[in-house]
Amino acid sequence: MYPIIHLAEGLDIPTYFLVISLVVSAGLFWIVRRSEVYSLPKKNVLDLSLLLMLSALLGARVFHVVYENFDFYRQYPVRIFYLWEGGFVFYGGMILAFIATFTYLHFIHAPKKGDYFDAFAPVLSFTYGFGRVGCFMAGCCYGKDCDLPWAVDHRHPTQLYATFWEIGAILLLLGLEKIPRNKRPKMLSRPGDLFILWMFLHAVGRILMEHYREDFRGEEIFGLSVSTVFSFGLLLVSAALLGGFARRWIVSAQNNGIQK
Repeated sequence: MYPIIHLAEGLDIPTYFLVISLVVSAGLFWIVRRSEVYSLPKKNVLDLSLLLMLSALLGARVFHVVYENFDFYRQYPVRIFYLWEGGFVFYGGMILAFIATFTYLHFIHAPKKGDYFDAFAPVLSFTYGFGRVGCFMAGCCYGKDCDLPWAVDHRHPTQLYATFWEIGAILLLLGLEKIPRNKRPKMLSRPGDLFILWMFLHAVGRILMEHYREDFRGEEIFGLSVSTVFSFGLLLVSAALLGGFARRWIVSAQNNGIQK
């Protein structure tokens, strides 16, 4: 583990933030290239990228402060702004980023909302998966004790489990993307379906990762971490969307409303 990179006397860089900075920078370059694949305006894509970064940072931090360690921050409120000390919850950032994305796309009257989500899907998978390398270097989000050949400090390297899982998700998404929509399975033929597939894959991988984690993640809910609970919810929602159940329910509700 290398939580700190020592550059000079009195000049240290937290490894976690260095990794995150590099990953986000690479993600920005990649999403610009992917905007061309989906014929999306680069300005809109970059504006949305900035909005995603800010909303995800805010949501992840707020969730950590309110849910994981509220008593501590109530006593030392100024520490809320000590972002370099870490303390972020991915699903908190994801929820606020979803809200910000839908709001922005509605505001600009984007005609191809699903294409934006599909364009961002592998990039989000990349930033999450390789961001976990920063967690690994910092020594946070560690796993339970084990004596497996790949154990690190006699623990499951849960951070790297997430990294390798997301690499698999990226390869699958990019492979499916090369297939014309009219030749894909029906559940993946609509704009936005690749993003929904990533949500499903992420939820499965996160449930597995959470099973092997042992660090403190706030109070448990029915014996499960809050991230596990969110993952099961995400799994059910994405499965319903991919299976068409949610779509049929929405269409049926709209038709009933029209008939009334």
